[in-house]
Amino acid sequence: MNVTAFDIAQVFTGEKEMGGGLDNPLILAMLKTDNDWPQDDEVPWCSAFVNFVAKLLRLPRSKSLRARSWLEIGKGIPLNEAKVGFDVVVLKRGKGEQPGPEVIEAPGHVGFYAGQFGDFIEVLGGNQSDTVKVSRYPADRLLGVRRLT
Repeated sequence: MNVTAFDIAQVFTGEKEMGGGLDNPLILAMLKTDNDWPQDDEVPWCSAFVNFVAKLLRLPRSKSLRARSWLEIGKGIPLNEAKVGFDVVVLKRGKGEQPGPEVIEAPGHVGFYAGQFGDFIEVLGGNQSDTVKVSRYPADRLLGVRRLT
């Protein structure tokens, strides 16, 4: 049996930030895997989650907390070739005009491709409503699909 990044990511479904000034130690561990500065889980941690899962499987990683840093990892593929278990999707974050994929420093979101339903992409990711879960995003927010293997 071949274990995929998606399989490992699913294990963490339901992990979430803790309120009241408390921090989830697992999320802090994810944040500190490649970075020293995060002191709490109140920072964007979607990229930390993808890095953590990729590290467990010895897959290529961005080692950055910037979601768009994943646009430079693996091989870019078209959305119609994306496969659950193998691919990472990078999305624009926020409302209004956002720069394209050439601007790595801009806001973004990253997670594991979980499928496509009409004009929506399903993503298994961290920091989705402060939780690891599957969420749907409009496909027009897609910046890129990356195959890590």
